[in-house]
Amino acid sequence: MSVAIVQQVFRRLIAVMAVSLLLGACGSLRYYAQAAHGQAELVWRQRKVSTILRDPATDPTLAARLRLALKARQFASQRLGLPDNRSYTGYVDLHRPYVVWNVFAAPRFSVAAIPQCFPIAGCVAYRGYFSEAAANADAARLKARGDDVWVGGVPAYSTLGWFADPILSSMLRWDDDELDSTIFHELAHQLIYLKGDTAFNESFATFVQKQGLREWRKSRGLPPRSGQSQAMATGFTRLVLDLRDRLKALYASGKDSAAMAVAKQGEIEAFRQRYRQWQQREWPGDHRYDAWVARPLNNARLLPFGLYDEFRPAFALLFERAKGNWSVFYARVRALARLPAAERKRQLQHLLKEREGALAACGARSSG
Repeated sequence: MSVAIVQQVFRRLIAVMAVSLLLGACGSLRYYAQAAHGQAELVWRQRKVSTILRDPATDPTLAARLRLALKARQFASQRLGLPDNRSYTGYVDLHRPYVVWNVFAAPRFSVAAIPQCFPIAGCVAYRGYFSEAAANADAARLKARGDDVWVGGVPAYSTLGWFADPILSSMLRWDDDELDSTIFHELAHQLIYLKGDTAFNESFATFVQKQGLREWRKSRGLPPRSGQSQAMATGFTRLVLDLRDRLKALYASGKDSAAMAVAKQGEIEAFRQRYRQWQQREWPGDHRYDAWVARPLNNARLLPFGLYDEFRPAFALLFERAKGNWSVFYARVRALARLPAAERKRQLQHLLKEREGALAACGARSSG
């Protein structure tokens, strides 16, 4: 690593720590210290993919996967209009299953996340820790306070361009399509990111991920991926969001705490029954979500659902109207991002309705 790059990284880490000092609280200092240390570790341990590929001792399977990922990285900048920088041109072997562990929390009788606000990312629904033990300790603190909590491991994340994000060994648990498309997703965050609007950010990046993967496969002469897995994921998400809506209605009912707690568990058990019926009817033999449903459920475990897809059809419509021109599409997304929050959400919901209407009309023509 060159002296200039080391100095740049050092300045940015110091900036993060300076922000934590301004926040003042001891808890914040400890949190940002672990974040700075964890990020610094990724920077120091990162090796260039090109160097790894030249090393005769490199495992051939790893080399093949990194070589394809590097080509996807080049495709992202040259064909998808995503940032052309050093991100995803390096590799880090973590020697652990995840890069960070996110702690989600919600009040006992609410499906709204307890927001966590940061100087760079804005307010999100979680706090991330580079140590699983630290994440579990924070979760225990929140649980003792009476909140619903959930800790989830994360294979990849974006620093929004502050650092050169590497390919991580945790990302290699995915197949090539998922690995390559995740690079598209994280680079999309570097291109356009709106502080405090998770649904906007994730829906946009997920659209870029999925459309980018379609174009990436086509460029290599590969057919489109089967939609079966996505269809099952969409159906399962609808079931979870239905549970969240039912719980939200319950929490607004005015019942006393004891009755609310009993009714909450009743709704969760009813969800499990609906899941079993749906799985046996629609996807017999496919049990990929069984373990998730069997584990303890609470408000916090429901929080991530819907964030990545809520407005994705709206962005799909914007892309169609841009006639597949990525530059035009990004300009229209930036125009949305500049709007006040309420107006931005109104326009996105209007786009959703237009998209639904267009798909319904297309279906009617096909059946006719």
